[in-house]
Amino acid sequence: MMDIWTVLGLALLPALGNFAGGLLAEFTATPKNRLNNALHGAAGIVIAVVAVEIMPEALKKTSSLVIALGFGLGGLAYLLIQGGVRKLQGRFGKQTESNLSMWMVYVAVSVDLFSDGLLVGTGSTISLSMAVVLALGQVLADGPEGYATVANMKANGIPRLKRTLLSATLVVPALGAAAFSFYLLRDQSQTLQMGMLTFTAAILTVAAVEDMLSEAHESADDTRYSVLAFTGGFVLFTLVSAGLGS
Repeated sequence: MMDIWTVLGLALLPALGNFAGGLLAEFTATPKNRLNNALHGAAGIVIAVVAVEIMPEALKKTSSLVIALGFGLGGLAYLLIQGGVRKLQGRFGKQTESNLSMWMVYVAVSVDLFSDGLLVGTGSTISLSMAVVLALGQVLADGPEGYATVANMKANGIPRLKRTLLSATLVVPALGAAAFSFYLLRDQSQTLQMGMLTFTAAILTVAAVEDMLSEAHESADDTRYSVLAFTGGFVLFTLVSAGLGS
């Protein structure tokens, strides 16, 4: 069994990946076609995390009924999160455009990193190798997401200091979720662990399709490079997973 400090160290990686992507956007130009490609690549990686790493492990260790139930509940959880964000948008809809954009971006990315931490924390209760591969997969996906987040803030006129501070504080939801899932699941049955893993996988899958790809399509029209970025992201994670022997 892994100790909590190892779990927190692994959960820190996705937040650092997000922050690194944000720094890249801070100090380089952010053309819309580059944003489109980055988001397609991130979506491909997330789909690969679920298809290559999570589902095969779940199918080996629990029943299809548990997987279906966990995934279905994860989809419902996504809808609840989405509804909460929309209520916030309605409540604060009369604020200035830049302030609204800043806080909605922050909420969305916080939820995503919370899911990342939950995924790593849950994986750590199953095996070290799974936790490592899941953490690395989310690093690869969160880099483009961090880039997209800061690029969006720049476009809405958010000052650099405020952008940097917001990016740095995103470590909190990742670490909090990892600690929560580690302590909650470490002594639980394999069925509950796998159910929680597929629950989190559902949130990530829907977010990749509904959020990442939607934002990519809004930023710029797709090209052949968009397709290459998506498939390249999937291939990259698959090779990382195979290289680590997971």
